[in-house]
Amino acid sequence: MTKRQAKEDAGGRLTRAAVIDAALAVLEDRGLEGLSTRAVADRLAVRMNTVLWHVKTKGRMLELMADAVLGGIDYGDLPSSPRQRVRELAGRYRRALLAHRDGAALVTGTYPAEPCTLRFADRLLGALLEAGADEEQAAWTAWTVVYFVLGLVQEEQAAPDRPDDRLARAVDPAAHPALHRVAAHLRPGAFEDRLAFGLDAILSRLPE
Repeated sequence: MTKRQAKEDAGGRLTRAAVIDAALAVLEDRGLEGLSTRAVADRLAVRMNTVLWHVKTKGRMLELMADAVLGGIDYGDLPSSPRQRVRELAGRYRRALLAHRDGAALVTGTYPAEPCTLRFADRLLGALLEAGADEEQAAWTAWTVVYFVLGLVQEEQAAPDRPDDRLARAVDPAAHPALHRVAAHLRPGAFEDRLAFGLDAILSRLPE
């Protein structure tokens, strides 16, 4: 398939899906700071107004991109245990975010009522309800899981650009005795273990 064919439907028209694919490619090349509707238009070799006709605003484009990121989540072979299912869904959510440069920063702050986002939310809430949470607890626990994973992945994706010894150099044992005591456990890394620890803490509030 040629580049021209990839961005057009059977009638030769640019599709919204192709615009979002191009936006994700720009994200990969330039990061979130370099993402703009003009950059997407340049990648597609079309006018910026053509891109805006499909996505209306940059904010709407970000919502559609966030939904596309969640479209990378696989729902096959999920555990039968609802608690383990929550953990697995959180892990797959993390991997979907990590599959895109600045994926967590992109998704943070967007609230797309779009198919992939709704599917993930429904699966996560279903597992929490099946685990014994009431409606309010399931809703608030789902938010907590999502906030936790987004924050963790934002740090994980920023970690390669952060010197590992910055905290150690900044902490003064006399001025920051508690930080000094635990500093070895605050360095970037061990994200799988930190994910598991955080999920254990969140799920410990569910009914036994």
